[in-house]
Amino acid sequence: MTTSSRLLLTLLISLLSMPAVAQRQYSPNLAVGVKGGMTMSRMSFSPNVQQKFLNGMLAGFAVRYTEENHFGLIGELNIQQRGWQEDFEGEPFTYSRTLTYVQIPLLTHIYFGSDKFRGFFNLGPEFAFMIGNSVSADFDYHNIATVPGFPTRNRVTEQMTMDISNKFDYGISAGLGIEFIARKKHSFMLEGRFYYGLGNIFPAAKKDYFSASRGMSIEVSAVYMFRIR
Repeated sequence: MTTSSRLLLTLLISLLSMPAVAQRQYSPNLAVGVKGGMTMSRMSFSPNVQQKFLNGMLAGFAVRYTEENHFGLIGELNIQQRGWQEDFEGEPFTYSRTLTYVQIPLLTHIYFGSDKFRGFFNLGPEFAFMIGNSVSADFDYHNIATVPGFPTRNRVTEQMTMDISNKFDYGISAGLGIEFIARKKHSFMLEGRFYYGLGNIFPAAKKDYFSASRGMSIEVSAVYMFRIR
């Protein structure tokens, strides 16, 4: 097991064990909700690839279990787009690759504030499976040598045509947000979240071209929550 995998496993076990202690002392409540938002993403490639952030969408469902002692857990089931957009530094070319995932974050939820307004912090592991992979380009990226004026000097291009070898992804998410409680059972949350992936989308053995091809994204979302208990 790799160091990153052991770190993720330890964090997951810690998150799942914490509510068992809190449950004996505080009465819980349970809420469900829907969320939507946008992502700004790129990849961590080695060798480096010149990139800009790629915009995508985020939509899904959330379940939140909280304790009166400012602690809880959030689980989500989302559809999320992330990937990367090549940076041609002013040259008249565009290339982007959008990767669509079914995403499952399992997060510690720490909150503070009043019955009307709260701040919160979320942290925990995230798992995802790729269900879509699309490319948008205005040149023949399969035959770059034939493209007039294409800036090949000091530019990595292998990622443009490589097949995705690993559709499963995992990593760590951390977010900050605010919650407005409109009524006893209704609330609205706004959150900014950062995700750092630990899995590679391309082969990463010593013989392979890329030693790292990990995703990262900034997510901004709005969530409506309804308390059912």
